[in-house]
Amino acid sequence: MQYDFVNAPDRTHTDSVKWDVKPGELPMWIADMDFKTAPEITAAMKEKIALGAFGYEFPKDDYFNAVADWYETEHNHRPKNEWMIFTTGVVPAISSIVRRISHIGDNVLVQEPVYNIFYNSILNNGRHVLSGDLQFDGEKYAVDWQDLEQKLAEPLTTLMIFCNPHNPVGKVWTAEEVQRIADLCHKHHVTLLSDEIHGDLVRKGPDYTPAFSVEVPAKQSVISLVSPSKTFNVAALHAATAIVPDENLREMVSRGLNSDEVAEPNLLAIPATIAAYEQGHDWLKGLKAQLNDNFDYAAEFIQAKIPTAKVISGTATYLMWIDVHEITDNSEKLVNFIREETGLIVSAGSIYRGDGHDFIRINLACPLEMVKDGMDRLATGISKYSKWLYM
Repeated sequence: MQYDFVNAPDRTHTDSVKWDVKPGELPMWIADMDFKTAPEITAAMKEKIALGAFGYEFPKDDYFNAVADWYETEHNHRPKNEWMIFTTGVVPAISSIVRRISHIGDNVLVQEPVYNIFYNSILNNGRHVLSGDLQFDGEKYAVDWQDLEQKLAEPLTTLMIFCNPHNPVGKVWTAEEVQRIADLCHKHHVTLLSDEIHGDLVRKGPDYTPAFSVEVPAKQSVISLVSPSKTFNVAALHAATAIVPDENLREMVSRGLNSDEVAEPNLLAIPATIAAYEQGHDWLKGLKAQLNDNFDYAAEFIQAKIPTAKVISGTATYLMWIDVHEITDNSEKLVNFIREETGLIVSAGSIYRGDGHDFIRINLACPLEMVKDGMDRLATGISKYSKWLYM
């Protein structure tokens, strides 16, 4: 089947968060694709709605088999069905696990710059953010292993939230890195909570390594959170799966999810997830091909037209991480200026903390014509900003 990655549905004047914009503005910020989801998913939803009766539901083996089959086929690692728990989303699960696994006043370790909502889950629940900052050498990011272990060894550090693959820098951790992080967490009695929502979006090169696949004894200390939401642009479906190999840890997670009432599906969550994982393989291949075209175009454009900016992105996600330190050390001021002058909306890297003040993040999960429009606006905005700085 041929899939449409050329035409974007018009979501203005709907309940879309992304497209709640002024006329003429172009939103390329929030991690939400401008492609229609796989038609196989839509068909499953329509079939469910045609039933006309929507009582209480709970996922059964067909749901968990679909998740396991997907991870075996796409990622060469199969979780056991008994390891899995349905939850209404990765972020609700993170917040629930923070409350259940750590205590008020504990440190929750992250690796800045990192997905900004992690901070909400930590701080809103009375825990402290402790960062083992990723080290940037001008080309790529890496772990400072000595610093990471020192912070894991702190008595108040009880949980690490691991972005796997990493948002916003797009880094795909090697199997050795994932195992080493898991081993260090286990050594220091820290639970490793791995957000793997972008795991299906490795565009090229070696695949990502799910945390649930690490070797024992570290396997006893890991939780993977997976979802079709980013892969298939179904964030409003509110469906995700916690994969917890260790029985005792799994019982703790399950109690937390149930206590917080984030463990029950809506009427479309089960059939849509099953359709995605059973029938979405070809659609995902087409998506990755389009994303690679988009990234290639944007990278070449930036190199040629915006030489003061530099693309740093790794090989995962549809989010491009761009170094703008030669232009400004205040990415928030830059993105506000670009929006005002051109209507282009991108994310300031500063919200991800760490060295994010030197970066912007731009969403390229849209038709190529929209990418071209965005790049033209970006070039115009940065040119005007550079002139404005010296007025």
